[in-house]
Amino acid sequence: MPSLALSLLLSACRQEQAPAEEIIRPIAWVQAEKSGLEQVRRLSGIVQPVESAELSFQVGGKIAGVHVKLGDVVKQGQLLATIEDSPYRFDQMSSQASLEQSIATQKEAENEYQRYAELEKQGLVSASGYDNAKTGYARANSAIDLARAQLDISNKNLRDTRLIAPYDGKISQRLLEPSMQVAAGQGVFEIEGQMGLEVQVMIPGTLVRDISPGQELAIAYPVLPELTGSGVITEIGSKAQSANAFPVTVLVKNDLQHLRAGMTAEVNFTFAGTGRSGYRGEAFRLPVSALGAGVGQQAYVFVYDRQSSQVAKRRVEVENILNNDVFISSGLKQGEIIATAGVSYLRHGQRVSLLDQQVKQFN
Repeated sequence: MPSLALSLLLSACRQEQAPAEEIIRPIAWVQAEKSGLEQVRRLSGIVQPVESAELSFQVGGKIAGVHVKLGDVVKQGQLLATIEDSPYRFDQMSSQASLEQSIATQKEAENEYQRYAELEKQGLVSASGYDNAKTGYARANSAIDLARAQLDISNKNLRDTRLIAPYDGKISQRLLEPSMQVAAGQGVFEIEGQMGLEVQVMIPGTLVRDISPGQELAIAYPVLPELTGSGVITEIGSKAQSANAFPVTVLVKNDLQHLRAGMTAEVNFTFAGTGRSGYRGEAFRLPVSALGAGVGQQAYVFVYDRQSSQVAKRRVEVENILNNDVFISSGLKQGEIIATAGVSYLRHGQRVSLLDQQVKQFN
């Protein structure tokens, strides 16, 4: 009986001392590939229509009628407002009468000149008499030209009592009411064309050399956080304005229904830059989840060895972080396999397996 108990005890000890089976953990991974070292500078701008104009009458007077409201969509040639035209109509009638009188006077002067010309050939009039007739005829012709010019001006002033839409668009501002007195050139409407919207941004002189027309940029709208879009640089100012900044125009590519002129936009200017250590050139771009924090602000990643199926902890030099990606200038080689998830649970020399990249992982 005692020998049986001893045998059972020894058997249990041997089972407790048996080594546990090693668990090989699968890891998400990417291959280290070089790319340009990018930086982003977010700058605020104002949304504006690509095509807009302040409209005004070219003549002054009392507003007779306003035919559109704020926000109305208008067509090219549509009547927007009118000025009382009676003073300009009377002026046009007066100019027409002056022209007719000048024509009659010119006809008389022509007949007089022709009569003196015949008499001068016969030697029946003095040279001074002939010269006076000739001068009077020339003066009458000049008077007709002047009267026609005055009539043209009167006709134009009469037409200018009607304010017409210069192109298809939307009324974005209305600054007049019926019976209001306006002066020539005084703004009464603002109209936005239908050529889209753009963002006006002031960019520092230190960055203007790193952008170019045609460059595509990401745009966000703080007052409409659900809206995201992109734009393309169409204009870059050649002269610095306030605070040594250059004006840059970015055309909004997306047709965003709720976006309006006057709203604030934030434009992300992405360009090749200098890393934190002063490094310039290509860098390895990895997901930020691949990065682990070490002692003294050091950073590390886990590199997979194909032969041993183990991961090795390796220190790297981080230059920049952009859009959940980290840029590494040293510590890696092209094509190396890097763990990209659960880095804090890995240890140096741990055996792992690689997840099938075709299988979608849900964390």
